[in-house]
Amino acid sequence: MGKFWSLLFLLVPILGVYCFIYGYQQNIWLPKDVSEHGHTIDHLFFFITGLTGIVFIGTEVALFWFMWKYDARANPAPVKYMHGSHSLEVIWTIIPAATLLFIAIYQMNAWAQVKLYSHMPRIAPTVEVNARQFEWRMRYPGKDGQIGTRDDVYVVNDLHIPANEDILIELKSMDVLHSFFLPNMRIKQDAVPGMRIPVWFRATQEGVFDLVCAELCGWGHYKMKGRLTIESRGKYDEWLDKVYSEQEVTQETQEIASTE
Repeated sequence: MGKFWSLLFLLVPILGVYCFIYGYQQNIWLPKDVSEHGHTIDHLFFFITGLTGIVFIGTEVALFWFMWKYDARANPAPVKYMHGSHSLEVIWTIIPAATLLFIAIYQMNAWAQVKLYSHMPRIAPTVEVNARQFEWRMRYPGKDGQIGTRDDVYVVNDLHIPANEDILIELKSMDVLHSFFLPNMRIKQDAVPGMRIPVWFRATQEGVFDLVCAELCGWGHYKMKGRLTIESRGKYDEWLDKVYSEQEVTQETQEIASTE
């Protein structure tokens, strides 16, 4: 039985590597990348996965070898115990620490592109995104081009942005900790109550994609989902004008009703 179990454990790294390679070849590991910086994030992801994969294969092969070599039936002699090796403990502490330090340095370029304020585009916010249980509230600047004035445009769970332009989002939270996640843009940023957090990116393709919350924020977390629509500048302006006009009609109707 010892030989059987050792062979069974050997299948773990074999099948694991096969699934990884197959998924990579079929392009099913990650959602479609439509961002300017997405390839940097993807490269970092696959690099770390490959690095940990090497360690995974090594440990699984070692496990197989020890189970095969020291099968109880082939080694009837009593078990021999030994004290721990201080030198070995130091080595297997230094190696992981050095590996983590290397990864921290290696990912600095990816971090700078997405998170470092010096890379933030010097433009007015494209849209303000306010997270609340359990929806995404968007506020766009109106005709005056400024957020926080009377002609602001409000939508819920429907984020529109123009393609091939720098986008700057001002992210907030009304209640608890949420996480603003655009999988196809490779963007994930926590929305923290009491803070205004800038999020920037540039979309390279048009289409409709997911906007989800990646932080457990309450019983309705599962349904906190919106839609990201990337479109040309012309279509974006048409959509914004349409929403603005509909909002103005609604406000006028409400004002008339309140005076009657």
